[in-house]
Amino acid sequence: MKIHLLLLGDIIGRPGRRIVRDYLERLRKERPVDMVIANVENAAHGFGVTPDIAQELRGYGIHVMTSGNHIYDKKEILPVLDDMPDLLRPANYPAGAPGRGWGLYSTTGGVRVAVINLQGRVLMPWVPCPFEWVDRHLEAIQRETNLIVVDMHAEATSEKTAMGWYLNGKVTVVFGTHTHIPTADARILTGGHTAYVTDVGMNGPYDSVIGMDPQMAIQKLRTMFPKHLEVAGGPCQFAGLYVVADADTGRALSVEHILLREPYGGKS
Repeated sequence: MKIHLLLLGDIIGRPGRRIVRDYLERLRKERPVDMVIANVENAAHGFGVTPDIAQELRGYGIHVMTSGNHIYDKKEILPVLDDMPDLLRPANYPAGAPGRGWGLYSTTGGVRVAVINLQGRVLMPWVPCPFEWVDRHLEAIQRETNLIVVDMHAEATSEKTAMGWYLNGKVTVVFGTHTHIPTADARILTGGHTAYVTDVGMNGPYDSVIGMDPQMAIQKLRTMFPKHLEVAGGPCQFAGLYVVADADTGRALSVEHILLREPYGGKS
C-alpha cells in the first residue's frame, strides 16, 4: 500500500495562508494526498501562530502543523499549546517547555504516521542537541510506526544535511525549513530510502526578503535598528515536497519538489 505525503514549507502571514488555501485545493484535484504537514511558525503576520490561525489552517486540510524558533512569539498560543496535539514545537526544547515535539497521527485510511519537529543549533538560539534527542527517542517511535516524517528547522544547510544522513534508513522523510529559500537537492538518499530536501522553501510573497518587505529588511540590515518587519505584498509562491512511500516499510518510493508561482497581477 502506498501513502502520499505533502510537506509544506514555512507559511508566511496572510499571503502565505491564502496561497496554501488556493493551491492545496488545486493539488488535491490533481493527485492523491493522504496527509498534509506544514510549518506554521510564521503564519501570524510573519512571526508565530495564534489559535485562530491554527484553526483556519486546519480548515484548509492541514493535518499536522510544525514550527520552530518562533513558536512562542504570539502570547495567545501559550495557554493552549499543550491542548493542541496537531501543533508541534521542536522536540529538542528543554524539559518543561510548553507543547509537544512529536506525535502519532492517522490518515483517513487508518495509516499511522509519526511526525517529529527538530530545531538546529548552528546560528540559532541555543537548544539541546537534536541528534541526542533522536538517539534517546527514535527507537520507541519506530515501534509505533515505520512511517516517520521529520521537520528539521535549522539555519545551516550543513546541519540539515547532516541530520538527513544521520536519519537515512531510519525515517521516511527529512525536510528542512526555516531559511525560506528552496534548495535544488530533493532526492531519496542513497542506501536508506529516506526522502530529503535541505529547504522546501516558503509559502508566501516571493518579491521579498524571505517573505518580508524588501525595503524594510534592507533598512534594518543597514542601520541595525530594531525595526519591526512587515510581510511583503505581491504574487506568492507555493512550496512543498510530495513524497510517495510504502505504508508497510516506511520507505520513500518517490519524491517531487513542488514550486508554483503566481503570475504578476495575482492576489496579495
